[in-house]
Amino acid sequence: MNNFFFDLIDKPDPVFFLIAGPCVIENYDTTFLIADHLKKITSLLDIPFIFKASFDKANRTSLQSFRGPGFEEGLNILGSIKKELDVPIISDIHLPDQAQKAARILDVIQIPAFLCRQTDLILAACDTGKPVNIKKGQFLSPLECQNILNKTTESGNTNICITERGSSFGYNNLVVDFRSIPIIKSMGVPIVFDATHSVQLPGGATNSSAGERQFVPTLSKAAIAAGAHGLFIETHPDPEKALCDGPNSMPLNDMKDFLSALLMIKKAVG
Repeated sequence: MNNFFFDLIDKPDPVFFLIAGPCVIENYDTTFLIADHLKKITSLLDIPFIFKASFDKANRTSLQSFRGPGFEEGLNILGSIKKELDVPIISDIHLPDQAQKAARILDVIQIPAFLCRQTDLILAACDTGKPVNIKKGQFLSPLECQNILNKTTESGNTNICITERGSSFGYNNLVVDFRSIPIIKSMGVPIVFDATHSVQLPGGATNSSAGERQFVPTLSKAAIAAGAHGLFIETHPDPEKALCDGPNSMPLNDMKDFLSALLMIKKAVG
């Protein structure tokens, strides 16, 4: 199958691809540091890597929360990092009219989980011809992803990936049903597991989200064993000081050992 995401893992040895980076672009230097570190690690481990960072977090809990540098400045920062490090870039869009301009910089366009049912947004992203990663809303069952894929089929864009990121479970909590991985795989698309957002506690700190990053390795291991094609991880040099999603972000210095353990599981399950 000719698919951007499947092509990433078309290797003799079993491998998964990695989408990783900070939750949000805080500034150029921090974003570049994270991207450079991740590229060195993934090159050493031979893991296909796509760098992620958001230019705008449009769904922050509080109006006072840091959202990022915005569309224009954020894309400029991502473009500079892409050029300097020669890494593919993914970021999320929130409005249909952002799609074409974002596609000039981004290698992959992402649809946020809360917007995964927004037909015009999905079609605009698909119409760019770029690969599109659609995050499954925490309010959807795995089977309902077929409705999303039906929309992408109408666009003619076959370079689609679905990311599982947990399901709402009462107030301020998410759980992961790992049956979703084979269910979504059966639809013929690559499936990514977002381990860091799956341990988020939405609104758990009242005016912001909390998180339980200690469970990221456990859920990641389960996802790789269950057959996920890719892993989505947010990481930061100092998660306690991160301006967004620090409580569920992996410490950057832990990423090498973390990914090495996941590679061993991937090779064991084939």
